[in-house]
Amino acid sequence: MTQRARISSKGQLVLPKHIRESKGLVEGAEVLVEEVPGGVLLTLVPGARQSSLADLVGCTGYAGAPKSLADMEAAIRKGARGRP
Repeated sequence: MTQRARISSKGQLVLPKHIRESKGLVEGAEVLVEEVPGGVLLTLVPGARQSSLADLVGCTGYAGAPKSLADMEAAIRKGARGRP
């Protein structure tokens, strides 16, 4: 699907929302820019995508009740004391 985009006065190109979402592009994602005959080619940089906190929620596999910061700090202190 071909879509039109516009370049800002600062030289910034805003990709259409549909394309950003379908490719998983978030703020800070990197692309390679290459001049090709007849235009410009944008290529996604693998692994360069930055993760947000929302992307990482649930990756720990913890399924219990939410813990407070005080609870987490206490558990860290308890674990640190148990190490040689």
